[in-house]
Order: sequence, then C-alpha cells, then structure tokens
Amino acid sequence: MSEASQRPSARVSASTPSVARMNDYFVGGKDNFAVDRDIADQVLALAPEAKAMGEYVEAFRERAVRHLARQGVRQFVNIGVGLPTERNVHSIAQSIAPESQVIYVADDPVALNHSRALLATDERTGVVEGDILHPDELVADPVMRRLIDFEQPVAVLIFGGTLQYIPDDEKPQEKVARLRDLLAPGSHLGLTHAVFDNRPDIRDAISDIFRKALGRPTGAPRDREQALRFFDGLELVEPGFVYVRQWRNDAYISQSEIERAWVMAGVARKPHA
Repeated sequence: MSEASQRPSARVSASTPSVARMNDYFVGGKDNFAVDRDIADQVLALAPEAKAMGEYVEAFRERAVRHLARQGVRQFVNIGVGLPTERNVHSIAQSIAPESQVIYVADDPVALNHSRALLATDERTGVVEGDILHPDELVADPVMRRLIDFEQPVAVLIFGGTLQYIPDDEKPQEKVARLRDLLAPGSHLGLTHAVFDNRPDIRDAISDIFRKALGRPTGAPRDREQALRFFDGLELVEPGFVYVRQWRNDAYISQSEIERAWVMAGVARKPHA
C-alpha cells in the first residue's frame, strides 16, 4: 500500500468554496458543491472564456509533461494539484516512461482526499501535504524523499491558480527561487499564471471575487513581466512564456482568441554551472 493512503483524510466543507472544486466545475467535472458553482458562475459572467481557459491549462499540462518525458525527465513534482482528471501527470509520464516517479503536493482538503484515494495502490506515486511557500519542508518530506532523488533532474510543475492567489508579501518568487536552488542541473520548472495584460477590464473584478471567496488577501494580479520573474535563473524552452494555448500546440489559434487570453504558460530548464 502506498504511503499516501496511510495519512488521515483532510476535512472537506461544503459551505466553503474550494479553488480545486471551482476548477473542476470549469472543466465540466462533477466533484463540486453549490458554493463552488456560485463563485465560478460569477467569474463566468464576467469572462465566459474562463471555462475554456481551464480546458486549455489541462491540455498544456499534457503537452508539457510529454515534452519533459521525451527529454528524459523521470521525476515529477506537481505542486498545487487540483482534482484528479483522466489525464493526470503520472498517467501521462508513465505512458512514455513507465519508470517515472511522481509526487503530488496539495494543501486543499478535496484535492488531498481525491489524490490519496486515486494513488493508494500506485508505488511510483505519492501525495504530500504542503505548498510552494515551504520548499525546504517539501524537499525533506519522507514521502517525497522515498520517490524523488534531488541529486537527479526533477520537473517541478505549478499549474492552475497556485501562484496567482499568493500575495507578494508572502514572497512566492523567493520561494520558487529557493526550490530552484534545491534542484539538480537539468531540472525543469513548468507553470501557468493568470495575467490580465490583454483584459484590464476584468482584472480587478475577478481578483475581488476570488479574494472574497477565499476569505483571505490574494494580492494584486501580476502582469506578464511580473509573472515571468518566477523563471529567474532558468532558461526558457521554446516558445517561451506565452498564452497557454500557444505553447507547442499545432492547432489553429485566432488573433481574437489571443487578444482575449489571460493565462500564460512556460517551461524552463536549470542550466549546468
């Protein structure tokens, strides 16, 4: 039995909104409550394309993991994981390299419970309770250490709304940089981040919705240049930090779609000294 299944279940509240459940609603899932749908519908009323953005992030995740696995990466740490979908990081990576080891990191009770149930019998995967704001604790976690060798390249994946909800006074860029420093050369960082450079009309309203829903400060939304700083000290792989649907996607993307985009994505590599 996996170590993920041996930990106590986190508490789930149907009266408190969950970002993981809201994202599940955006992509057509059924693991959400009325409180999540209410907040998500407020976002959709302002920006109907939010549903498509959730689907595009899922598609980017698959393209990014496939790219990394084909580059020889065999260790993945997915931080801020949402609810499981049909194409999780471990299933994508292991479809290319069955020996791939994957850790999911979450602090959302819903995501933790679902992930532990899904991975209870998978010896090449594990679940760690934590977040990006405590990188040293994450790396030291015994479940993490059982599966991930930090002397070898690791792909750290931070998708969805993980970074965009952390205010600057909690120093998320410093925390990402600290985790970068703990990784071996040849490691990668893949992330998505909402920016509103193209949609200043919805920037403050959507930020207010999430601030009220989460019941805590979320900070001012970052623009593209501010979000790009999460890649400091790393080398972006082509095509760089771009609109999420543009990243290594062969599908046609209209100019109007790009102009309405507000989620960026990128993958970067830690160079050898």
